[in-house]
Amino acid sequence: MKRLTVFALLTLLAFAFPLAGSAGQEMEVTRETPEVSGPLKGRIGVVVESHFDEIELIKFQEFFPAHGYEIVFMSYLWDKPELTFTGNDFTHKVVVRTDITKVDLSRFDGIILIGGYAMDRLRYTTKVNPDGTSSAPAVEFLRKVVETDRIKVGTICHSLWLFTAAPDLLAGKKVTAAHNILSDVRNAGGLVQIEDNQAVDTFVDGNLVSGKHPDVVDEFMQVYLSELEKAD
Repeated sequence: MKRLTVFALLTLLAFAFPLAGSAGQEMEVTRETPEVSGPLKGRIGVVVESHFDEIELIKFQEFFPAHGYEIVFMSYLWDKPELTFTGNDFTHKVVVRTDITKVDLSRFDGIILIGGYAMDRLRYTTKVNPDGTSSAPAVEFLRKVVETDRIKVGTICHSLWLFTAAPDLLAGKKVTAAHNILSDVRNAGGLVQIEDNQAVDTFVDGNLVSGKHPDVVDEFMQVYLSELEKAD
């Protein structure tokens, strides 16, 4: 009787809370990014992991290739030839074949950290350094990116989380981000820009371009593109 009761309960839960992405529709899977329109102006790496923001992924694929910039999705691949990551809404997946530990940064003009919870996942590390610094591959990659002093770095929504694992890279930087991580950003030394009791929509401080959340992704992309074009 107990087994039957548990089975009945699980069946009820399955109908009440169907698996994400199982509502009769196939997930969109990105395997290749769109071809660049016109002459190639440059290359942008978009760092992703599971629980990425899907709106941003879709927008980046549309906007940057249309303006002459190739998009390359990249992540830490755990010694695998490729990994597939699923977005926050469970309607889009992206297949990634570029490992951040093997990226030649000389080939890139920009690196964008996607929003959602992806950057929190990329902060994961298998060991803790005695001095408290993070040894996560994505944090070490971010450090190399920032130290090039040439690449435009884009963050939006929650993606400053990766910076908070390397506070020395964020300390004194003027930024914006989602309201629910502002305390994390401040604790890491970031200077959050506020107007009318709201974090500003976008902000540029040197090579760092930050955006508040996906609702301002169009403005964020335009500002980021302008900064790339200035560099040219």
